[in-house]
Amino acid sequence: MAQAQPGDHREDLVEVQNSRLCSSVYSCENLPNHEFSKLKQDDVAIVMVPFPAQGHLNQLLQLSCLIISSYNLPVYYVGSATHNRQARIRANALNPSDIAKVHFHDLPAPEFASPPPDYNSLSKFPAHLQPSWDASMLLREPIASFFRDISSKSRRVVVVHDSLMSYNVQDVSSLPNVESYIFNCISVFTLYCWIILFSGMSIQHEKELLKTLPSLEGIMTDEVRDFSASQSPYMDIRSGDIHNTSKVIEGKFLDLLAQLESNQNKKQWAIGPILPTKLNNTSNRNNICLEWLNKQPPSSVLYISFGTTTSFSDRETKELAMGLEQSKQRFIWVLRDADRGDIFTGEARRVELPEGFEERIKDVGLVVREWAPQPEILAHSSTGGFMSHCGWNSCLESITMGVPVAAWPMHSDQPINGFLVTEILKIGLLVREWEKREELVNASTIENVVRKLMASEEGYVIRKRAEELEEAVRQSTVKGGASQMELDSFIAHITR
Repeated sequence: MAQAQPGDHREDLVEVQNSRLCSSVYSCENLPNHEFSKLKQDDVAIVMVPFPAQGHLNQLLQLSCLIISSYNLPVYYVGSATHNRQARIRANALNPSDIAKVHFHDLPAPEFASPPPDYNSLSKFPAHLQPSWDASMLLREPIASFFRDISSKSRRVVVVHDSLMSYNVQDVSSLPNVESYIFNCISVFTLYCWIILFSGMSIQHEKELLKTLPSLEGIMTDEVRDFSASQSPYMDIRSGDIHNTSKVIEGKFLDLLAQLESNQNKKQWAIGPILPTKLNNTSNRNNICLEWLNKQPPSSVLYISFGTTTSFSDRETKELAMGLEQSKQRFIWVLRDADRGDIFTGEARRVELPEGFEERIKDVGLVVREWAPQPEILAHSSTGGFMSHCGWNSCLESITMGVPVAAWPMHSDQPINGFLVTEILKIGLLVREWEKREELVNASTIENVVRKLMASEEGYVIRKRAEELEEAVRQSTVKGGASQMELDSFIAHITR
């Protein structure tokens, strides 16, 4: 997702942009009259413990705002001052008045190195973020101290944490009125596949499908695999799992996951998508991207963004630029380097484009090097496609806005998410196969995929399928819908 550049002090701009979006489709008007709002402030306290990476920080902040706006429960968001600040200024599509009600608790965090990304590396995994993740492993005691304090003032404390913070929240087991739930920031399909493939488990269900999955080769470093494995011994403490997905999107795999984990006796809730799916139409949208989109024909623009953890080499950037230009399709391209561990330190690299490129494409394309309001761009009637790395946030945003995807996975869960989007949901096309991840994707390949998605009969069929899924997902988040009922069920459970 496109963000403010490190150190460029766009907090005010970001907050202004955020105010242009309503807080969530799960608005109070869609809800029954709950007993939840009658709860005293010190009755049940909810504590969010996110993992310090953008794609994780924002999901737990989205959930925080959703709970506050819909159920009026107190929510505490616990992390280092740096990462809490990052979450706040990049709060895409969240209502500032909801964010203002979140109790941000800044932990005394250890210092860590914050090197720039290696944009020439054949592996796209953001290994340069490892020092910040290692530092997060030193937060157990200050987190436990916070739990002890808040549990002394509340009837019940509900800890919602990233799976990668399981080690840090283990002390919930020593407090009688505290319970914890893992919030999964990845698709249920990816989670299901990983459990089977990493464990080498033999199963009957979906055997043929699993044979056609992209391999796990190259999705992460050995250090991250070890980091993830180190969390496993502390996951059994949890009382259940929350998934940022919908039965409409992944119903079959939610059922398969439940079967797989039936012996664990853990409750599960699929409450997603927790990001806004209905935007505020009365807003004064004067962002450069939205102003430009207002002048374009319906469904004619390809939006290109590779999230916060991907860096392209100069050669890769040149091929993408040439491919876009040769496709003769309209586009908005968010061009930026991957985040550092601390986004507020160091100078961001300015990625260079071929000479004269921006002048040549000025009538059909827009290159953006700053924060861009991705949900509003995807929701705009002129946007007809999304070239994406297939991080789960971006997948959910494209699904909820009905935008087909040109899938270009880079690392981690993205290859399997890309498979879900293109082969199972059938709302996208693959830019390049995962097995060819270390090969240069040339301009002609990019040109062909862009034209197929944006200007062919096949692309039209894919777009129609995306729009149908969008409508089904929207229906799941209103009163009586599957996701709304799951969310009500979770809130009823934790406030019992």
